[in-house]
Amino acid sequence: MIIIEEITMNTISTSEGGKTWGKEILNKVPEITIFFWFIKVLCTTTGETAADFLNVNLNFGLTGTSIVTGFLLLIALIIQFKANKYIPAVYWSAIVLISVFGTLVTDNLTDKLGVPLETSTIVFSLLLAATFALWFMKEKTLSIHSIFTRRREAFYWLAILFTFALGTAAGDLMAEGLGLGYLLTGVIVSVAIATFAFAWRLGLNSVLSFWLIYILTRPLGASIGDLLSQPAKYGGLGLGATLTSVIFLSAILGIVVYLTKTKKDVIDKSAFTHDVNIQKAEKNPLFHVMVTLGVLALVSYAGYQWRSGELAKEAQISTGSVVADTPISGATTTIAVAKNTYPLGDMTVFKTITTDTLSLVNKGKMTEATARVGDLEHEWDVAQSRLKPMSKAKWTEVDDAIDAVLRQLRAVNPDQVGSKAALEALNKTLEG
Repeated sequence: MIIIEEITMNTISTSEGGKTWGKEILNKVPEITIFFWFIKVLCTTTGETAADFLNVNLNFGLTGTSIVTGFLLLIALIIQFKANKYIPAVYWSAIVLISVFGTLVTDNLTDKLGVPLETSTIVFSLLLAATFALWFMKEKTLSIHSIFTRRREAFYWLAILFTFALGTAAGDLMAEGLGLGYLLTGVIVSVAIATFAFAWRLGLNSVLSFWLIYILTRPLGASIGDLLSQPAKYGGLGLGATLTSVIFLSAILGIVVYLTKTKKDVIDKSAFTHDVNIQKAEKNPLFHVMVTLGVLALVSYAGYQWRSGELAKEAQISTGSVVADTPISGATTTIAVAKNTYPLGDMTVFKTITTDTLSLVNKGKMTEATARVGDLEHEWDVAQSRLKPMSKAKWTEVDDAIDAVLRQLRAVNPDQVGSKAALEALNKTLEG
């Protein structure tokens, strides 16, 4: 059991079994204010666009982006752990990087290893639950106002990593896997956040409420980023990923500077005692957890099954595997839809855009080609939930070919020869 030996101006010295666990440090995380949630959403969006910039624009690829981000995150966490108090610039730099890395963990599992988003969502949920269980077993509290030992800090950052990975998996499953799109996903997530916040006001366990909302801010941030960066013809504001990243990073920097000067998010020395008193006053916390997670799982499963059924029907119609029976004058006439032999059905729209883009590249009109390939990305993302169930192997093959085209045309300095080769390879993939 952790023994608190000294509490002076929020400086804590602890020991476990007679052994000192680290040096005296102040609380290492910020107070939960409106600034916290605002920066958290901004960091989430920035993490998403930054990963795309490194992966596509700088042509690092998914593996290269993961290595670079992982190295930078390691440096940021070393600095964070070495600090003896909460430093806004250090803390939020680590959050930005861990948001990128958490996203990449899920993306690597999905794109490189072929792990379904359903599996990733379940696995990361279990890993996060195990982290909290072990954290509570060792520390007897999950209070974020008590991150003043190295071990608690380690548990805290491990939980943060899993929340980003889980938020990415669940958000992508809703927006892409189930074809809801980022706007509708954002609306659903916003309603869920508001529901948990209201429930907290009515007495829902504070720790449970905090972490559920923390997870949900990830898909919310992705939805906001998508809305701002997507072209107007697709329902966005047309700012582009780069400008969106610059705006959000500037906003993060401005708020961090403000917090550094005002110290409005520094946890008061009495916060830990107050937090412990609240947790003691909350009755049946385990009951809150079991009921809330049970209802959440039930609603999620029901929604998933309904949407999956709708997508399965669309896939059957697209491949011509549905046979409709239409009654005419008391008789039954069977109408069979002509079956498309290509595993993903009719690829005409993708072939047309690819051919148009290749024509522009051959003419040296790289800017126009880059704009046109945006239509390909959009149409492919919209069709993903319908196409992937038809043939996962073929879908992955086409998806990889499209990614290669995007990396070529969206590179900082697009290469005409490389772009042409990628487009020709995509055309062959779409043909057979």
